[in-house]
Amino acid sequence: MIDPKKIEQIARQVHESMPKGIRDFGEDVEKKIRQTLQSQLARLDLVSREEFDVQTQVLLRTREKLTALEQRISDLENRPATASAEPAQPQDLPSEVKPAPAIPPVENID
Repeated sequence: MIDPKKIEQIARQVHESMPKGIRDFGEDVEKKIRQTLQSQLARLDLVSREEFDVQTQVLLRTREKLTALEQRISDLENRPATASAEPAQPQDLPSEVKPAPAIPPVENID
């Protein structure tokens, strides 16, 4: 949300730029200007600078991950066909990945 002090400053500037006859209406005009500004700015669905900066950082990290994944895909696609045709052996797999256990055959009950 926009700082209320900024809204008051804008309202005051608009009020001061008006001709003297209109300026004599005083506080009433300033209140109306302030209310109008607040209602119009509320419709804009603005975010704070902090929220914007957080989302910018998230976007940068996401972009870095995307670039890394694109490079990894490119590297995998450019591997020789013989290397990718061979199935991975259990000893070749990373330690956190284990081969699935063998599933015993189902006996036919007739």
